[in-house]
Amino acid sequence: MFLIDDLGWADLGCFGSSFYETPNLDRLAAQGMRFTDAYASCPVCSPTRASIMTGKYPANVGITNYIPGNAWGKLMGVPYFHELPRGETTIADAMRSGGYQTWHVGKWHLGPEGNWPDDRGFDVNIAGGHWGMPQKGFFSPYHMHRLEDGPEGEYLTDRLTSEALSLIRGRGDLPFFLHFAHYAVHTPIQAPAELVEKYKQKAAALGLDQQEEFEEGEFFSCLHKKDQRIKRRLLQSNPTYAAMIENLDSNIGRVLAALEEEGIADNTLVIFTSDNGGLSTAEGSPTCNAPLLEGKGWMYEGGNRVCQIMRWPGVIRAGSTTGVPVTSTDFFPTCLEAAGLALMPQQHEDGVSLVPLMRGGDRLEREAIFWHYPHYSNQGDTPACAVRAGDWKLIEHFEDGRLELFNLREDLGEMRDLAGAEPHRVERMYRQLDDWRQSIEARIPDVNPDYDAMLAGELPCPNGAGIIPGSDH
Repeated sequence: MFLIDDLGWADLGCFGSSFYETPNLDRLAAQGMRFTDAYASCPVCSPTRASIMTGKYPANVGITNYIPGNAWGKLMGVPYFHELPRGETTIADAMRSGGYQTWHVGKWHLGPEGNWPDDRGFDVNIAGGHWGMPQKGFFSPYHMHRLEDGPEGEYLTDRLTSEALSLIRGRGDLPFFLHFAHYAVHTPIQAPAELVEKYKQKAAALGLDQQEEFEEGEFFSCLHKKDQRIKRRLLQSNPTYAAMIENLDSNIGRVLAALEEEGIADNTLVIFTSDNGGLSTAEGSPTCNAPLLEGKGWMYEGGNRVCQIMRWPGVIRAGSTTGVPVTSTDFFPTCLEAAGLALMPQQHEDGVSLVPLMRGGDRLEREAIFWHYPHYSNQGDTPACAVRAGDWKLIEHFEDGRLELFNLREDLGEMRDLAGAEPHRVERMYRQLDDWRQSIEARIPDVNPDYDAMLAGELPCPNGAGIIPGSDH
């Protein structure tokens, strides 16, 4: 299972990019299935990763923001767990109980030491700690948890792949579950110099370096960035980001080639996905998710919709595509069913196995998919929640109670708010969203009584960790 960090829905050639080059992933899609309507369960990383590990929505497992962020604005920050609660059985626990070797390689970002992958069901943990990004950059020396530094200048994505290949080649007779969570393509945006130069030349040849790259937008709503403006990228043209993607694609190709060389490709389910949408409105805004609206940190499609590919020879028809909405919670039951292990519905209660789709089906037994992100994002959005049912998506914005309604089949870019024209549908979907939210006791942000004073600088602006009172987390 490849879990990529911050990879946008439009960042692969097989998902529409004409600037980034991803031949190995394009080939994987041609050999398997593209999920055009696949979603991360949150527009930021830690909550999505928690949902993959537990099979539960982030608000249900109690991790609703990246750890340990918690910004304030007109509304106060909502507290949440800063590690996976101990009562949760992880997908690694379940696979290991079923006789699988369980390996984690790469980013974890689900709690402090004592709650790392090897504490939560993984036999092996390489480079998984509490960090959400390479603190010293993508070139060695990394000074990273559970990973020795390599030769000076070694590139992290290359190194992690070499570690994964050693595990595969030394696997022995037992089956394995490899959770390969790359740090790429998260910031800092860094890549090998020769690849960066290649894309500088490509951008120039296409005339992209002569086009307007960014549009300056409104000021941020979160108080700690109140003096900064949102910076929206208008096209895919960043040479360094493109180089990171090509390098990532090459390294995934190394793993796929190893499966072939080991003679196990035909008996291996390969999953490729991302933890949230591409970073397009802040922190350098390295990519553009068009035709989707916005990106990482937003409740619009650019924040949650991700490129997902699955390959399982003999089960998934090569070159197939599905538009059935799926989400991060679905991987837990999918992996169990694919492995022939008993499902655990009390644990992965928000997930649905994707095996029926993989076998050619055209629907899942699920009415809707939900999101709950009651936080100000570092990328510009305000606290919100949403529901998708069929082709329709309803967003509730907590600051002002505003509801937006979009028909995603007819309006993928969410340009036409139909809430005023469809009051009955809005009422029905809002009731569905509110019932779900209440059923899991999702936390709603309260009004910040000191907002004006904080905005004026008369009081300090909180931007720290939030802990649920009375918890042991």
